[in-house]
Amino acid sequence: MASLQLSSHFLGTNTKKHSSMSISRTYSPVPCTRLFSRKFMSCSMSMNGCEGDFKTPLGTVETRTMAAVLSPTSATESLISAVSELKCQPPPFSSGVVRLEVPINQQIRAIDWLQAQNETHPRCFFSRRSDVGRPDLLLDLASEKDNNNGGSSDRDLVSVAGIGSAVFFRDLDPFSHDDWRSIRRFLSSTSPLIRAYGGMRFDPNGKISVEWKPFGAFYFAVPQVEFNEFEGSSMLAATLAWDDELSWTLDNAVESLQETMLQVSSIVMKLRKESLGVSVLSKNHVPTKGAYYPAVEKALEMINQKSSSLNKVVLARNSRVITDTDIDPIAWLAQLQSEGHDAYQFCLQPPGAPAFIGNTPERLFQRNQLGVCSEALAATRPRGASTARDKEIELDLLTSLKDDLEFSIVRENIKEKLNSICDKVVVKPQKTVRKLARVQHLYSQLAGRLRREDDEFDILAALHPTPAVCGLPAEEARLLIKEIESFDRGMYAGPIGFFGGQESEFAVGIRSALVEKGLGALIYAGTGIVAGSNPTSEWNELDLKISQFTKSIEYKSTSLQRIN
Repeated sequence: MASLQLSSHFLGTNTKKHSSMSISRTYSPVPCTRLFSRKFMSCSMSMNGCEGDFKTPLGTVETRTMAAVLSPTSATESLISAVSELKCQPPPFSSGVVRLEVPINQQIRAIDWLQAQNETHPRCFFSRRSDVGRPDLLLDLASEKDNNNGGSSDRDLVSVAGIGSAVFFRDLDPFSHDDWRSIRRFLSSTSPLIRAYGGMRFDPNGKISVEWKPFGAFYFAVPQVEFNEFEGSSMLAATLAWDDELSWTLDNAVESLQETMLQVSSIVMKLRKESLGVSVLSKNHVPTKGAYYPAVEKALEMINQKSSSLNKVVLARNSRVITDTDIDPIAWLAQLQSEGHDAYQFCLQPPGAPAFIGNTPERLFQRNQLGVCSEALAATRPRGASTARDKEIELDLLTSLKDDLEFSIVRENIKEKLNSICDKVVVKPQKTVRKLARVQHLYSQLAGRLRREDDEFDILAALHPTPAVCGLPAEEARLLIKEIESFDRGMYAGPIGFFGGQESEFAVGIRSALVEKGLGALIYAGTGIVAGSNPTSEWNELDLKISQFTKSIEYKSTSLQRIN
């Protein structure tokens, strides 16, 4: 299990803490106390699930589905009524999670709903990428038992937006197995849409800079109010979580949810933006170009040393853009989504924090019951202006020895790690080109079958950080990154996604930006340094990777269309 030991610097192994009923139902139509955890105060009137006893099952985890309606307005009214009914007829448990959901018979973009909500609430957004045209290795690995259980019940789920937190999970210590068990305590395979969305720092042991402090070493939350966008339909949901042992009762949870529900806007405006309506006043890079070139040369010197085991290191850059007015992170994310059908979009914003947004093409892993899928993505080229030119660039990428080396390092490392936690690892294809809107990469998909579902924590321990965002060997690359880079990566290049009772999915938080009120944004990008790398080419690659962010803040134009 060498790979798990190798990753122990990135995920915690310490122990920090010491008969549930899971139900799915279909239904037809005290002042809250602020809590203090060890290191954080809840700004969202919620509880930190990491403080609970993960060994004690919750009394109930259940989903109640109301009758379908035609509009967000009707769905909001239905939920407010259901919350009041729950208050009058509370479940007889001292702890639990109840999800109330109302299907909507029209497809509305989750990001449009989120744009309409009060920005003072904690927010989250996660949009799956389109994998059309790629083999579904999880389906190939699924057993007859998995298929009989229905597999994933949300195959048509496109995007999820959430505000508030029914329960959150956050700490300054690295994410540990105990923290994972604390999250799993609030989840159930019979309520697959109760999920904890969030992420982790790239290096949780590194010093946390001021802009990343509200995120802790990790931050996850089950949203209080959530909008689900499906293929052809939508759903509005509200979730309550309580645990008397944490002094957060059902009455507390109901009153907090009622307060949030009263602020939910059901007037959804469809974003139609050619730009964000802001202009760039200044842009500065850390490191500067003058400092970046020597850093690359230093990395190459170490890679080329016969005594060094270092094969690859990923050096990152942050670019501070100052704008004439504040950037709306959700509108910016909508811009990215318009060209990012082959990528994940995400937003993570804890209480009082900047918004971390991204448009990442890279999957860390997806788990569907016992099946787990990951991928290798490395080496970069721009897209061609014509079909013929694009094909020439693709051929150059496929035949480049330097890029083949960079890609092979990533693919073989992920395969080795999957072999340590899975049976029957499949690689398909061995190497191909993955084309995105502005760039193209070398790509391969890998999948295996976990020996047991409780091994999910080991997936994170094994796969993060990938050679595509850190290097290889990981520990040697981490130490060099720590020595060379003069800024805090925070959650850039960290795992971003969700844990669910039946399915979990995480992307790698690259192609991302931290959007701060009054301070513009920090845009992050990285590039892999291997033998044969050229500093000028690598710097140009960094510019290419952040261009999807910078292109939409060059001129002003915006319009909105109301959704009834």
